[in-house]
Amino acid sequence: MATLELDLAEEAVSAPAKGRRLGMLFWAATGWIIFVFSVAIFATMLPIPDPNAMDMLEKRAPFSAAHWLGTDGLGRDEFSRLIYGARISLVVGLCAPMIGLTIGGALGLLSGYFRGRAGSFVVGAMDVLLAFPPLILVLAVIAFVGQSILNLTLILGVLGIPAFMRVARATTLTLSRREFVIAAEALGASHARILLRELLPNVILPLFAFFLLGVAVTIVVEGSLSFLGLGVPPPVSSWGSMIGEGRESLDVAPRLAFMPAAAMFLTVLSFNLVGDTLRALTDPRQGAL
Repeated sequence: MATLELDLAEEAVSAPAKGRRLGMLFWAATGWIIFVFSVAIFATMLPIPDPNAMDMLEKRAPFSAAHWLGTDGLGRDEFSRLIYGARISLVVGLCAPMIGLTIGGALGLLSGYFRGRAGSFVVGAMDVLLAFPPLILVLAVIAFVGQSILNLTLILGVLGIPAFMRVARATTLTLSRREFVIAAEALGASHARILLRELLPNVILPLFAFFLLGVAVTIVVEGSLSFLGLGVPPPVSSWGSMIGEGRESLDVAPRLAFMPAAAMFLTVLSFNLVGDTLRALTDPRQGAL
């Protein structure tokens, strides 16, 4: 009987460990993200042509040693534009969720810990922001302030605040009544110490996992706006604008739309896979603090 109980206890301990093993998909997605970041960061050091240099005699040229992925409708090197387009997609995709993570995370942490009227006010303010149709709000703001990377990043960052606030508040509500928080309160710890030393390290993990998912969503949103001509102004390339430009050549050179679409698909899928894996590992309901 004792042996059976010991075996059951070992299985209970090993089951979470088995569920937390990182599979090949996770490492493949991580490798793709590292590759995209590397080529985007070191784009100026790579032996590739100027992405904005036009050659009308080489319009829609096929793959060659001079143009590895051919050229677009204006004779610009497609491989160069794909790499430099990754810069725009990653800058907007990372910076906009960072705004939501910083502001929304702080608001969610405070409202989840103190609750009361302050928490209700924060939740109500986020509900008001969520009531605005996001696409219409983006179109209105961009039409008023103009197209630029900064404006696009700021408005997408503001729109991401409610989602991060909800994640941070839900996690804080789950953790604020846990034993380690109650023990800190019994020992006379201040609110600031409890927030920064006890709750923040545990809240930041689910937030970071959600941040990766937010990056994937933001890349798609930026690509959609650029496809509609509302993203970064030309001649700056982004994956969304390249898809929009390639739409005009679908009948003669469909690769001009499919290649940036494939790059966006793989990047978004990779961020989703990594984010989902980390979210499962950092779920506070599993008690793994």
